[in-house]
Amino acid sequence: MSLVTQPLNIAVLTISDTRTLDNDKSGDYLTQALREAGHHLADRALVKDDIYQQRAIVSNWIADKNIQAIVVTGGTGFTHRDSTPEAIRVLFDKEVDGFGELFRQVSYEEIGTSTIQSRALAGFANNTVIFCLPGSTGACRTAWEKIIASQLDADFKPCNFVKHLVS
Repeated sequence: MSLVTQPLNIAVLTISDTRTLDNDKSGDYLTQALREAGHHLADRALVKDDIYQQRAIVSNWIADKNIQAIVVTGGTGFTHRDSTPEAIRVLFDKEVDGFGELFRQVSYEEIGTSTIQSRALAGFANNTVIFCLPGSTGACRTAWEKIIASQLDADFKPCNFVKHLVS
């Protein structure tokens, strides 16, 4: 994998009632992947699956002009505690309508119809792109490798998100 020519500052948020930063394999994967691509880890946090804690952290990162992208992992399923879409969607200025559909399409190749249980989504807020992914490391790998990495690469053609993130 070649390094990006325009590194971004990316924050990673894990939503989990059971994990800690010591055993957060999905957050570890995303941190490693973004660094290997040439980006910078701007911040990393882990919070319980609580709508208001999620919104508080993501809102602070959206307001930080030094953060161009946020990747949230966890809380996108259907259990009574899964609340990431409800927490984050209201913060979007614009939703990336095709992200969830594309994620489920590429995920279908790996896990079949179980992919419909993901409520993955993405959007923009204050010139920051936010990706909300399932909590499994496999789902994070699929999203990063098949969608996110190229969209955060200024050299990816015919288009990418970088021009919307950097002024």
